[in-house]
Amino acid sequence: MSVIDRSSTPTTATLSERARRTLATALRSRVAGDDAARKAQVIWGAEGERWFTAEDPIWRVHADAAMFPGGIRALLLQSLHPLAMAGVAGHSGFKGDPWGRLQRTSEFLATTTFGTVEHATKQIERVRRIHERVRGVAPDGRPYAASDPHLLRWVHVTEADSFLTAYQRYAAQPLTPAEADLYVEQSSVVASLLGVVDAPMTRDELSEAIEGYRPELSSTPEAREAARFLLVRPPLPVLARPGYAALATGAVALLPRWARWPLRLPWLPLTEQLLGRPIGGAATSTVRWAMTSPDDVRTRALEARTQTS
Repeated sequence: MSVIDRSSTPTTATLSERARRTLATALRSRVAGDDAARKAQVIWGAEGERWFTAEDPIWRVHADAAMFPGGIRALLLQSLHPLAMAGVAGHSGFKGDPWGRLQRTSEFLATTTFGTVEHATKQIERVRRIHERVRGVAPDGRPYAASDPHLLRWVHVTEADSFLTAYQRYAAQPLTPAEADLYVEQSSVVASLLGVVDAPMTRDELSEAIEGYRPELSSTPEAREAARFLLVRPPLPVLARPGYAALATGAVALLPRWARWPLRLPWLPLTEQLLGRPIGGAATSTVRWAMTSPDDVRTRALEARTQTS
């Protein structure tokens, strides 16, 4: 009679944890780079004054997996401004090095939200220097500059609106109306230091700001190509595409109706209500599950800082 050593047999819990670690590692590698652990230790583990705490709405929003569909939505909206899109197409390398651009953006958001004031200030100064060098002429003949406060404001309001919209839709516990207003106000701190003038301070002001830009927006070949690149031809391995497609579906489902036709995206409210948003929610929940492992680099860094304080 054979005896089975059940201690060596993988349990369902063990297999689930392995799956979570595998997915978390893949996500961190794409979003933060192969040195994600080192960056996390610097951002979350460093001692020093911070602009925000874990109780602040901006911390809760920017730490959540809803940032994934929110980020895709923000990029789609930003592409509708011809001058902003010209700067992206001409200088960002979003096609040649899309993951490098994502990792730099991710590091900037993480540092300015969770990092020390010293590190955040250095990141802002670095980005401002880069913006000063990004200049050119759009296909329609108009000059553009990434340091233009008007364009910076457009980028800021689309990001703040997209991150907040995605969080309110896909987070386990959405912000209260007062917390949502505070999120908008807190997001203006970094925006103002980057050069944004008259940053919105409430949800209503945020909506008014986006509405005010609508006469400047248009459907350009560059915008439509960016949408195809983000939604149809993402530079991902075959096995990773279904998960990304689910997040992208969730992002598109959150776009306002007026943004659809310029990007050649259909407006199917019933389908999106029954399929698009549930799919986006499920994908976001899966990412959240993967990124909240007890051995997550952020968790370890925070625990280490707490023990030494």
